[in-house]
Amino acid sequence: MLMKLVSLNIWGGLKHKELLKFIEELNGKIDVFCFQEVFKSNINTFSSGSKMDIYSDLEKILKDYKIFFTPTFTNYDLKTKTSFNTLFGEASFIKNDIEIISEETIFTYKKFDEKKMLSHDDLGEYWDLPRNFHYAIIRNDGKDFLIANVHGFWKRGKKKDTKQTLIQSDKILEVLRNFNCPKIVCGDFNLRPDTVSMKKLEEEMINLVTKNNVKNTRSKFYTRNEKFADYILVSPDIKVRDFKVMDEHVSDHLPLYLDFE
Repeated sequence: MLMKLVSLNIWGGLKHKELLKFIEELNGKIDVFCFQEVFKSNINTFSSGSKMDIYSDLEKILKDYKIFFTPTFTNYDLKTKTSFNTLFGEASFIKNDIEIISEETIFTYKKFDEKKMLSHDDLGEYWDLPRNFHYAIIRNDGKDFLIANVHGFWKRGKKKDTKQTLIQSDKILEVLRNFNCPKIVCGDFNLRPDTVSMKKLEEEMINLVTKNNVKNTRSKFYTRNEKFADYILVSPDIKVRDFKVMDEHVSDHLPLYLDFE
C-alpha cells in the first residue's frame, strides 16, 4: 500500500494565488495534506496580508478529502486583532477513500483561545498564543497508520529549547506510545534540528530532515537567518520510498513531501 503526504505551513495564505495553484496541481495525487497557519472566516477578505478565508479556498479545491480543522485561537491575524470573527489553526485533509479509525486534538500549550500580550526585551509586544497538534489513526488497505499534524510553540527570537517546547515533545511522545502502528509526525515545530526538544522525538522516531542532510526548510520569502522549522518524523516501521523538500515558493516555508508504505 503506497501513500503520499505533503506538510506545509501556508503562512496564512499570504501567497494565496501561488499556494492555490500548487494545491490544485497536487489535488488527487496526494493522500494526506497537513497544513499549518490556516485561517477560517465567513468573510472573504485580507487582513495584514493574510487570506482570512483561505480554509474555504482549500476546501473548494480538495473536494474529495475529509477535513480536520483544529483551531487554536480566534480574531487575530498574526499581527493584530481583527474586527470580524476568525479562527486560526491546523487543517489536515485526508482522501475520502481512507478510513478514519479515530482522531483527536491535543493542546501542548495553553487552552483554546487563551492568549495575551507579552513584552519580550527590545522586540516589542507580541501575542503569547496556544499551540496544539492533531492526530488521526487511518486505515488503508487494512493497514493502520497514525499521522500527526503539529504547529509547535513559538517565541520571538531563535528557535531554541524552552520549557514549553520540551513539554511539547513529551506530550507528542505520550500520544505516540499509546498506539502500536506505524507513525508519521509532521509540521512546523519552530525548532532548530540540534535542540533537545527535537532530540527527544528522535529517540523514538527518525527525523527525515536531518537524515537526508536537508540544509533549509524556508523559502525565498523568509529573510531571517534561521533556516529550519519544518520536519517529518517517521517510526522505524515506515518504509520511506521518497522524501524531499519541494522547491515550491508558495509560503515562507517550503513544502515537505513523503512517499511511503
